[in-house]
Amino acid sequence: MALMITDECINCDVCEPECPNGAITQGDEIYEIDPMLCTECVGHYDEPQCIEVCPVDCIVVDPEHEESEGQLKAKYEKLQSA
Repeated sequence: MALMITDECINCDVCEPECPNGAITQGDEIYEIDPMLCTECVGHYDEPQCIEVCPVDCIVVDPEHEESEGQLKAKYEKLQSA
């Protein structure tokens, strides 16, 4: 599953530099996570780093982009080879 940032985001900018895949960018109003790049840190860390550092707990699983751990691992491997 990819993650998403809810509208509770306060634009504190702590999540963006923590993403090892560069999936987090500043959107028009709040930060956004690109589901094509988000691996929930599978392959990099045991826990999603954006969730670890978010002070307002506004990063949740994106119900529109559900993926198994195997799919996330395959996405990680594809991103690493690109």
